[in-house]
Amino acid sequence: MDILTVLQQVDHRLFHRLFQQGERGMIRPLAKALSRSGDGYLHMLIPALLWLLPAQHIGEFCALLLVALTIERSLYWILKNSLKRRRPQALMPNFRSLITASDQFSFPSGHSSGAFLLATALGVVYGGPLVAMFLWASLVALSRVVLGVHFPGDTVAGAVMGTSITLLTASLLGIS
Repeated sequence: MDILTVLQQVDHRLFHRLFQQGERGMIRPLAKALSRSGDGYLHMLIPALLWLLPAQHIGEFCALLLVALTIERSLYWILKNSLKRRRPQALMPNFRSLITASDQFSFPSGHSSGAFLLATALGVVYGGPLVAMFLWASLVALSRVVLGVHFPGDTVAGAVMGTSITLLTASLLGIS
């Protein structure tokens, strides 16, 4: 058995376990709210709020966010439409996700990538409560699995992609 087959089997088993955990209490409504918080609105709202405050380093933050998002969204689109990994609902008979995904393919998770990009950008420019920012990004990623629109590997890839692109962009822009 090759490594990709093993990874896919592990990914599917972990997906089933996490999805089933969502059946407990208020987990699914919370997952829906967390997923929505990763829809991209915060990428516009946070810079606007920082501009109104007016916060220090707003120019650096906006430049980092704009360049990193441009790179990330381009890479995300290329990977998603070249690799064409089908979503759980498309791969598993008799399975229905709890929400409708915005596009057809699942790898990498754009919500995860965007959430980790934002958390990393805030961390690079402002420091502050890094644990809280990365906890939020991790919960956005987990929510996508609990809602049935991504496999765990999709969200891990998104997290790595968003974080890496932001750190590379910050380095290239001389922001630390």
